[in-house]
This record gives sequence, C-alpha cells and structure tokens, in this order.
Amino acid sequence: MAKRNIVKIDESKCDGCGLCVTACAEGAIQVINGKAKLVSEVYCDGLGACLGHCPQDAITIEQREAAEFDEAATHEYLQRLDAQKAQPAPQAQPPKKDAGFVCPGMRAMQFEKPAAKPAAAVGGDRPSQLAQWPVQLHLVSPMAPYFANAELVLTADCVPFAMGDFHEKLLAGRAIAIACPKLDDTSPYVEKLAQLIKHNNLKSLTVVHMEVPCCTGLVRIARQAIALAGVEVPFNDVTISLQGKII
Repeated sequence: MAKRNIVKIDESKCDGCGLCVTACAEGAIQVINGKAKLVSEVYCDGLGACLGHCPQDAITIEQREAAEFDEAATHEYLQRLDAQKAQPAPQAQPPKKDAGFVCPGMRAMQFEKPAAKPAAAVGGDRPSQLAQWPVQLHLVSPMAPYFANAELVLTADCVPFAMGDFHEKLLAGRAIAIACPKLDDTSPYVEKLAQLIKHNNLKSLTVVHMEVPCCTGLVRIARQAIALAGVEVPFNDVTISLQGKII
C-alpha cells in the first residue's frame, strides 16, 4: 500500500450528528453505534468533502498507508445501498439505551402516507401531509428510503408560511426538502441534490419558491444539480406570491 490522503475521524469528538454521512457522495462514512466511522478505505477518495460539515471538528485528512480508492467498488457499494433503500422502511423505533447517541433531528423516519390527496378542509384541524423526517436539505440523506421513486418538492422554507393550503396542494403524496437560498450555506446543496436525483429514480422534481428575486436561487441550484446528476427528471418551477397564491 502506498501513502495517500484519507479521512481520519476522532470518535472522542464525534456526537453522531451524521452531517458527514450526507456530505460523502461515496458513502464511505456511516454512523455506527452513535459514532461516525470510515466503513472502508477503498470507498474514501481522500478529497475531504466531509470536513466542512462536521460541527465538532472531528474529521481531518491525514496522509498514511491505505488501500487505494476503488471507483468501481464504490459504485457497486452505492448500488447495494440503493437496493437496501428500496426495501420497505421499518417502523421507527426509539434508540436502544446502549446504542450510543443518535441525534433525533438526523434520524430518518417515514410516516404512513394517506391513501389519497385530501380535499380542502372546511373546518376543524387539517391533517399534516408530511410523510418523512428530517426535511431540511442540510439534514436529509440522499439515500433515505422515502426518496426512492418519489415526486420530490424542493421548497423555500418561507413558502409553507405564506401558503395556507401548502399541505393539500403541494405536499400531499410527495417527498420534501426545504432550504433558503439566501440565508443557508448552499455550497453543498448542488452536489447533495445531484446525488439524490442520481440514485432515486425521481418521478418529478418541483421547486417551489417565493416571488422575491433572491428566492429564485433555489431554481438555479436545482437545475445545476440535474445537470450534474446527468439524469432526466420532469422539472416544475412554481412561484408563490407574498399573499400565498400560485403565480
């Protein structure tokens, strides 16, 4: 084995948040027993895309003797992850006491979806149409099972506040990711969204944004991600007025 750059994880600093997992396009890092771990040297290209996503500074790049990065093996590994993801998602269970810390905000959960899109409620409570957790683009995993063969809505996070019937008109029956193109750190968004598109055979991608100019940045991110993924996916661009109407 020759010396090369490779990821090093300080488990004493790691809190198991999982942000490095979603940042690694090769799937080389997984959270196991509450700690991020390098699952195999051959899946790590040593470029360090995960470094800037660790809030605990637990990840560094070191130069040491390691097996060479194997692109073909990595591709097969990602296909296996896709196959596992295609299996029905188990009911979410609370983490065992001895399983280590798992951040509730990062734990992927899939909820039972209604059989049909609901009619507009006349009175009383409106049922939520959210079928997954988490929803923020920084936190979702491109490999989460609820994205497989889904109609994906990528929405600016102001939209559901402006649009009173967002759940009924745009969310019901769809997977969702939310983001703010103005205030978020959007640097990882194109690559993450590209991985999500590439590995999930999406039925469609709908970007929903407010009419204010800065919000159209979400459309640019989505179009760049589609180009990077190299996959054709039906694309819809929906603009919402400040009064919550579809323009």
